[in-house]
Amino acid sequence: MGVSQTALAQGEEDPLRGAKPNWYNLDKTQDGVYGIGAERAYQEILKGRQGKKVVVAVIDSGIDIGHEDLKNVIWVNKDEIEGNGKDDDNNGYVDDMHGWNFIGGPNGEHVSGETLELTREYVKLKQKYAGKEEKEISKKDRKEYQYFKEIEEKYQEGVTEAQQNYGAISQMVEMYERSDKLMQAYFGMEEVTMDSLQTVASADNRVMGMAQFLMSMKMNGYKLKDLEDYQEYLQNQLEFNYNTELNTREIVGDDYNDFSQRFYGNNDVYGPSADHGTHVAGIIGAQRDNSLGMKGVADNVEIMVVRAVPDGDERDKDVANAIRYAVDNGAQIINMSFGKAYSPEKKIVDDAVKYAMSKGVLLVHAAGNDNKNTDKETNFPLDKYDKGGYAKSWIEVGALNWEDGKKMPADFSNYAKKNVDLFAPGVDIYSTVPESKYKALNGTSMASPVVAGAAAVLMSYYPEMTAAEVKKVLMRTVTPMKKEAVYLPGYKGKLAQGETAEEVKFGDLSVSGGILNLYEAVKYAEGKYGK
Repeated sequence: MGVSQTALAQGEEDPLRGAKPNWYNLDKTQDGVYGIGAERAYQEILKGRQGKKVVVAVIDSGIDIGHEDLKNVIWVNKDEIEGNGKDDDNNGYVDDMHGWNFIGGPNGEHVSGETLELTREYVKLKQKYAGKEEKEISKKDRKEYQYFKEIEEKYQEGVTEAQQNYGAISQMVEMYERSDKLMQAYFGMEEVTMDSLQTVASADNRVMGMAQFLMSMKMNGYKLKDLEDYQEYLQNQLEFNYNTELNTREIVGDDYNDFSQRFYGNNDVYGPSADHGTHVAGIIGAQRDNSLGMKGVADNVEIMVVRAVPDGDERDKDVANAIRYAVDNGAQIINMSFGKAYSPEKKIVDDAVKYAMSKGVLLVHAAGNDNKNTDKETNFPLDKYDKGGYAKSWIEVGALNWEDGKKMPADFSNYAKKNVDLFAPGVDIYSTVPESKYKALNGTSMASPVVAGAAAVLMSYYPEMTAAEVKKVLMRTVTPMKKEAVYLPGYKGKLAQGETAEEVKFGDLSVSGGILNLYEAVKYAEGKYGK
């Protein structure tokens, strides 16, 4: 019905369909899965050793700092006195005990749903160019006019697609509910199984049709909740992402066009929805020694919480200020599991990235979930500066599936021979979510913190390593897969429809052509920096 299978795959809760809950920390040689070998590194090389604390900033949607598996690894600003309403450390942020929220208001409100940068650009340029033909535009404005026409077309395409998909998925949700209820009554059971559906042979056409629909859904792994989640996602797109009337800066209270402003927001680092950020934080550094839930990659980190990512596109001003806040308050690594297609104020983000580079901070960024080649279609932020040069201590991360063979690259993952550095586990990653719960999520958003955690391990046990050296070591010690034949991301929909998926060499998908291997990285670092 025209519903995007790629969109259904991104960020959904997914049962561990044969994957081990801790697979991303396991080792191919010992455990038969292309994890990063963290457990092996701890057991064979780092056992009995004590590393140095490493501060990792998570720029994200917010984090549940009281989670049972995170509360002991959350960064604490020791120069601030909690709850006294004063800026004790004179850093410009009042009561920033665990980080800062750049998309909150002074009265405690929060930005939740937000527009896309595409929508914001459309609104900004529409006032100037809507309804005009190119012959009416002055020569100096023609480049901007052509940009507006591109934006206008993509905006209209996005709205139309969201409307069509919302209508289609709403029909599927209704059909699923009706079919499930009918089959429950038909069989007299609360949960209809695949085996029971296959026995429906000589019923009337209506019963047969609903049984076949349910079998199709179950064969493709879709539950009713998956469809309902996607329906809600599309509803939010129409209500928030493509809403030309929405102005969330009324909540924040800053002058958005004043890029010199840095001191706005509030100290509530949870926000209205902390699922994404909490999941990311757990992957990096959930306690490894408490017998709870799951194990983070790094065993000696403090997670600094910087909230700047809404349900929609983050704003350049907030990203730039979030990076600067993290750097100024001692972060050695910054994880950025977010991205967007447009960056109108890229210069201020570039300046913040250059600032991070000057202070020796490592930036780790998720490549994105649109199964596109980012050498051709840009995903912001990125390590290339508009005025030339690039950030040397930046790692761009694609997502790896746990399945061997041609499906190793995650179906949704972005890729690029020049703009993606390496791949790391990003499918069925079991980690922390609010209220001391856990679930599995998919995305390059999950692969990025795996790399951030690995980098933290190196910085912890080999503190003399610079951020640039950490990147070099992680890149040179990947599990080499350059010649491995794999499906080009985006294959899932084609295979489901019985089509042939395009095959490429794994080496064509990233700079390194390999998979993050922390065990090999630690072994290399031990030889060069150990003792």
